[in-house]
Amino acid sequence: MTQLPENPWEWSEPQWREIVGRARAGRSLAPKSWPGGARCAVSLSFDADHETIPLRDSDQSPMRISQGQYGNRQGVPRIRALLRRHGVKASFFYPAVSALLHPREVKEVADEGHEIGIHSWIHEANTKLPPGVERDLTLRAADVLEKTSGRRPVGMRTASWDFSVDTLPIIRELGLLYDSSLMGDDDPYELEEQGQPTGIVELPPEWIRDDAPYFNFVRFSALRPYTPPSGVEEIFRAEFDGALAEGGLFLLTMHPHVIGHRSRIAMLDRLVEYMKAQPGVWFGTHEEVARWCKDQAKL
Repeated sequence: MTQLPENPWEWSEPQWREIVGRARAGRSLAPKSWPGGARCAVSLSFDADHETIPLRDSDQSPMRISQGQYGNRQGVPRIRALLRRHGVKASFFYPAVSALLHPREVKEVADEGHEIGIHSWIHEANTKLPPGVERDLTLRAADVLEKTSGRRPVGMRTASWDFSVDTLPIIRELGLLYDSSLMGDDDPYELEEQGQPTGIVELPPEWIRDDAPYFNFVRFSALRPYTPPSGVEEIFRAEFDGALAEGGLFLLTMHPHVIGHRSRIAMLDRLVEYMKAQPGVWFGTHEEVARWCKDQAKL
């Protein structure tokens, strides 16, 4: 990484252009239509962080670790039951440590036809790692997920969407189909690196379409939002309605230890029922969405 002057206003134009160009939104990959002539695509995803959040923070508190274990004991079983009931496939992103703690869960999720994607080693913050460590952890994580799920992952989502200056080269080295960490659009686009197309599909998430900002509760901090499920349902429906009106992608990010509680899983059930009732809606995994967009664009 280039050594820069301390003050951003002292950066030269080539320097700030290099920073902006590292992982840039290129051409739109939004297709003219979705499979079967559908008007809108819905892709549900679950970041199965489980115990890795406190572990990442060197937090040995049994209480906080138990909050993550809830995702395995109650969250994932409820999510799997909901998806079976609706006949929907989803994408599950696992930190390697979650997969090592719960290998049976990963195998069962994969055996039900859901996608397993890379989501760090121990939910580390990539931008805080020493040089070279992110690559080592990501490659090891891919190996763990291949072993536990029985299939090599084709996509990834960085933990906390913390996409570093080294992330895109790692994605390219792994030969991944897609990433889902960057927020340059509502709909899929091709990633560019310094103005050059990479052939990698970006499936953009957004904090608006994530359960954690609305529901997370940190006891010894001011982070106590506890938005009611009805309020979150209203926001998610509005985002879906917008995607449907524009013929785009509605990508929703959730966490088993967050969405899996009784009142919240009921909200998700109502949302899926609502979306299924609209004409011209196709549900696909992240891999299916990325392959469709790439094929339609003839990348």
